[in-house]
Amino acid sequence: MSKRHWPFLLGGLLVALLLAGVVSNYASSHPDGLDSSLLKGCTVNADDEITGGSCPAQQAKDHELADSPLADYGVRGIGNDFVSTGLSGVLGVLLTFAASGGLFWLARRRGPATPAAPATPAATADRADEAATPSGGTR
Repeated sequence: MSKRHWPFLLGGLLVALLLAGVVSNYASSHPDGLDSSLLKGCTVNADDEITGGSCPAQQAKDHELADSPLADYGVRGIGNDFVSTGLSGVLGVLLTFAASGGLFWLARRRGPATPAAPATPAATADRADEAATPSGGTR
């Protein structure tokens, strides 16, 4: 990678870290379209707990990875919600950056998938004639 790409790459990483670490804490706490559509037909209280009715959200179960360190947009074991959410965003950005950087590095080292077709003598002669013809002129 040339030296002039590094500032752009690092700038993008810095913006992503800022958005994930700070701005993500100000995201809406209201349910998105999928969550609200799953609650249709149910009544909920102020804490968003289902109190009655019938809706698909009543069959919801915990995800298999609900006990993972970064579940529910936070880091398990950190009591401050602002720090927990920001840290999980920063860790997510760094993990994604590392994984994608590794994949690009592997793809770059691998080289082209197919070798270039060998030049035929006729094609080489045509290119030499074109180079010898002044631009704008005809033969």
